[in-house]
Amino acid sequence: MKKFLFDLFPLILFFVAFRFADIYVATGVAMAAAIAQIVWLRLAHRAIEGTHWINLTVIVVFGGATLLLHDDTFIKWKPTVLYWLFAVILLGARLFTGRNLMRRLMGEKIALPDRAWSRLNDSWAGFFVASGALNLYVAFSGRFTESQWVNFKVFGLMILLLLFVVVQSVWLGRHIQADAPSDAAPAKPTDPS
Repeated sequence: MKKFLFDLFPLILFFVAFRFADIYVATGVAMAAAIAQIVWLRLAHRAIEGTHWINLTVIVVFGGATLLLHDDTFIKWKPTVLYWLFAVILLGARLFTGRNLMRRLMGEKIALPDRAWSRLNDSWAGFFVASGALNLYVAFSGRFTESQWVNFKVFGLMILLLLFVVVQSVWLGRHIQADAPSDAAPAKPTDPS
């Protein structure tokens, strides 16, 4: 739970700053929080995950463009770019290198048949694509206010993620094998830094 809250630290601060100021202050606060997160992990000699680096890069690029150009369009694109980047990584690794990143991530914890690993990987990629598209709709359709978009970004996308995890858990429960098949050797841990 602590790790989950730690990972949400920039998002939580973004929401709080938006409530007390505006989108530009909130963007600056989120950028500072993402940088502080990496600095703290470094100083604490903790592993910095790839997702931390990806999030930092996307928030600095899109947040920086938002502040530099004083245009909130860029920060509104940030969740979509982040989600679509995750989808491209999941699908690209499988299509171009033959590696299933979901298996690599979870392979030591559960055993699934190859077909289930492929479905799991593809369903996460599909979730990221759909969530990114939904963010664009809420941000740019003209049917929602900026405040509604911020609420969707912070709470709506989180609720969708939690619902998706619950559905995935039920689905995984039907496909988990008692013993790992010989072709499902667990992935070796890698150095995330």
